[in-house]
Amino acid sequence: LTYGHELWGHDRKDKIPDTSASAVSDVWCCPPAFPVVCTVRCQKFLISRVGEDWIFLILLGLVMALVSWVVDFCIAICLQAQKWMYGGLDSNVFLQYLAWVTYPVVLITFSAGFTQILAPQAVGSGIPEMKTILRGVVLKEYLTFKTFVAKVIGLTCALGSGMPLGKEGPFVHIASLCAALLSKFMSLFGGIYEVSHLNIEMLAAACAVGVGCCFAAPIGGVLFSIEVTSTFFAVRNYWRGFFAATFSAFIFRVLAVWNKDEETITALFKTRFRLDFPFDLQELPAFAVIGIASGFGGALFVYLNRLIVQFIRKQKAINRFLMKKRLLYPALVTLLISTLTFPPGFGQFMAGKLTQKESLVTLLDNRTWAKQGIAEEFDYIGNSQAWKHPQVNVFVTLVLFIVMKFWMSALATTIPVPCGAFMPVFVIGAAFGRLVGESMAAWFPDGIHSDGTIYSIVPGGYAVVGAAALSGAVTHTVSTAVIVFELTGQISHILPVMIAVILANAVAQSLQPSLYDSIIRIKKLPYLPELGWGHHEKYNIRVEDIMVRDVRYITLNCCYRDLHNVLLTGHLKTLALVESAESMILLGSIERAQLQSLLSQQLGRPRRMEYIKERAVAEKKRLSVVSSLGSEDGGHRASQEVRFQVRGQRPFFVGESLVNSENLCDLQIAEWEEKQLDEQVNFNNCKIDPAPFQLVERTSLHKHECECLTVVFKMHTWHEINLRPTLLLGNRQEHY
Repeated sequence: LTYGHELWGHDRKDKIPDTSASAVSDVWCCPPAFPVVCTVRCQKFLISRVGEDWIFLILLGLVMALVSWVVDFCIAICLQAQKWMYGGLDSNVFLQYLAWVTYPVVLITFSAGFTQILAPQAVGSGIPEMKTILRGVVLKEYLTFKTFVAKVIGLTCALGSGMPLGKEGPFVHIASLCAALLSKFMSLFGGIYEVSHLNIEMLAAACAVGVGCCFAAPIGGVLFSIEVTSTFFAVRNYWRGFFAATFSAFIFRVLAVWNKDEETITALFKTRFRLDFPFDLQELPAFAVIGIASGFGGALFVYLNRLIVQFIRKQKAINRFLMKKRLLYPALVTLLISTLTFPPGFGQFMAGKLTQKESLVTLLDNRTWAKQGIAEEFDYIGNSQAWKHPQVNVFVTLVLFIVMKFWMSALATTIPVPCGAFMPVFVIGAAFGRLVGESMAAWFPDGIHSDGTIYSIVPGGYAVVGAAALSGAVTHTVSTAVIVFELTGQISHILPVMIAVILANAVAQSLQPSLYDSIIRIKKLPYLPELGWGHHEKYNIRVEDIMVRDVRYITLNCCYRDLHNVLLTGHLKTLALVESAESMILLGSIERAQLQSLLSQQLGRPRRMEYIKERAVAEKKRLSVVSSLGSEDGGHRASQEVRFQVRGQRPFFVGESLVNSENLCDLQIAEWEEKQLDEQVNFNNCKIDPAPFQLVERTSLHKHECECLTVVFKMHTWHEINLRPTLLLGNRQEHY
């Protein structure tokens, strides 16, 4: 009965429900009650289910697959338009040059300008920022809708220009943006999204989705995202990354079939290497050479990229000029690269008319281009004809391609547009591997004999090894091997690929940081780097070797004078709070601002004005008594105000009596301040961190690195402080 009255709006406090038989019959026979209850319960059930993780991951994968397909479609249209303009002006070389150069300059300039106006934080790869965010640092404006729009449109224009830029890094950022925006939307349905710090788990899954939908490589995407963005990975996020990346890659390839780009779901760069005998064991030294050389090449690429940025920043005149003319630098770089890749010009010696995708397809082809390096003996035509030149053999063409694309890619990635470096490096590595493969084919024209059977050299297999090795060296990842297997659809070269990737990483990590860590250093992002390889002596360094012995601290029973002295003598942002100077039991830490607030409350203007009012009232009463008891000759009615002036404050007036004794008032104020400073500090209204960051004396840097899960801004080392797990703050904990 009570439920029925509440449902129909009756107030049971004002009215006593009628329990007669007729009333009960009327209540229970009313038809709207049951449907309304069912509707409410169904709505709650649906809302709770919609807010579950797998729904979020499906939406994330679907959105990213659509974004990736649309971006690729627009890029293909832009590149096709450039070729159409170039081919339609074949009667005039000068007009061809203008069309070839002007088109990318316009697109790059628009991308740089649009990004700079809408969201400057969308410039670059985005992986360095995601590494920092996943370490617990809050970077404002990096996960907003404006950044998403600027990143997608800017990336489309940049890649549509044909510059040696990649989309893998930006898509990791775009996927994280989608995850952040979806989290805000899904928070309406409750679930995990109501807790802000748990969104980090979804961002970790989004990084895998970005790589998965970019290369249709879900397994490699998950592993790559773990290697690149995470130092310590929560295993509970593993299934989220795999689920979302697999769904995204599936939808991405289904869209290609729907658009009739593919007949069925296949690998993005499908190869047809022989499976019965993919390589001979005698070829393993050549694969090892590719890995070692790629390690040096990856370190050189990272160094060259950082050198270009630092050179521009150190030249103050150039830097100031480019800051005023922000669009001039990307236009000049694009003009230079476009001029060098002009097909009738120098581009004819480096397959300049091929796009990155076309270049990679030809480099991964399993048929030999030349035997003994003679260009006339090309075995394959089509896009591979771009590598053919009447006067130059294929080896010179490959060398020129590698050298020119190497510094062009390092220079192009410094342009302030949304872009990555993975794909250009991947293509360069494939070209280097192809060079080694063609050399092997030339040295062994009849192939390698094994048990009387002749197996010819497969240069495409060397290209796969080179692509995985160089990209792994630049990014300091091993998962590029898995990405290569998913890209090509074959794992026949799994052993040489793994050998080359491991050797490349060993060499590169001993020489330079990864490209993303290098960008973090350039941008000075708040990120704690790893110790890296080849620094074993740092593992023996302990906290006591670098700690400060004279630690500033305050005690639980200290007075305000102690706080005043500590604030005057030190500049630490946080101070240790101990139980007493004898026990030295650490209770927590207090920020400097909190201590300043305590002093301000004790000696601030409100307390001073209260004291002045009390003194003024007391002085007025005293003067009244003196004037009534004084003699007629020397006594007179005080007709002036009593004025008390606080040092540094405006004079305060009380009553109508004036006493010209400012020096006396100053002495009284100083005496009052001394009394206030000698009072014991009340920490009841102070925020105390009961678990401050601590490093014990014997902690090594190696152990400290393993225990750091987030970026540490303030590090305090306490010497000879007894750490006790129980806090002696009592009810003060409730104020934190």
